Amino acid sequence: MSSEFTVTAKARADVGKGASRRLRRLANEVPAIVYGGDKAPQMISIPHKDLVWFMEDESFFSSVLNLDIDGTKESVVIKDLHRHPAKPQLLHADFLRVSADTKITLHVPLHFLNEESCHGVKMQGGSITHTMSDIEVICLPKDLPEFIEVDMKDVNAGQTLHISDLTLPAGVESTELLLGEAHDAAVVSVLAPRGGASSDDEGEGESEEA
Repeated sequence: MSSEFTVTAKARADVGKGASRRLRRLANEVPAIVYGGDKAPQMISIPHKDLVWFMEDESFFSSVLNLDIDGTKESVVIKDLHRHPAKPQLLHADFLRVSADTKITLHVPLHFLNEESCHGVKMQGGSITHTMSDIEVICLPKDLPEFIEVDMKDVNAGQTLHISDLTLPAGVESTELLLGEAHDAAVVSVLAPRGGASSDDEGEGESEEA
């Protein structure tokens, strides 16, 4: 489970809201916790600037990370990141330990391809509306994708793509689809132009108006 991301952290023993505030204010570090596996949860701190730098890469959130705590390395994924509601400040981070033979559940971003050349947009005058920007998947760490592609090239106006229409990599499953067909939510739609149907349906629309 090699990773291109190595997050350097320090163990901390001083816990509580007051300690976290002091850590953020005086050391400019983010309080965090790493948990899971057969080890006890451990409180850590990470330089704020390091996390901000990592966050500039979208794949940071859907990758197995190397977490280096005072020289001891663990494989983890980031499970939660708390941001200040009004300031550009990170308040807390949660990391989950992972092992090679245990499946993990994580949100993976969607990359929408060929939107400009989408048939429903280019030829039928439709417009694209995104319902999701990521989906939750379950897989072994080695199978975790950085993103999932959604090809819009052949999508028609009036058509909606659902989770079941996505092509997932081998070994990767949608947590929603595992719950049943009722959870096959919409991902993206191409809306027909306002005031009429798509060009493929113009004849039908004119006969109804006559």
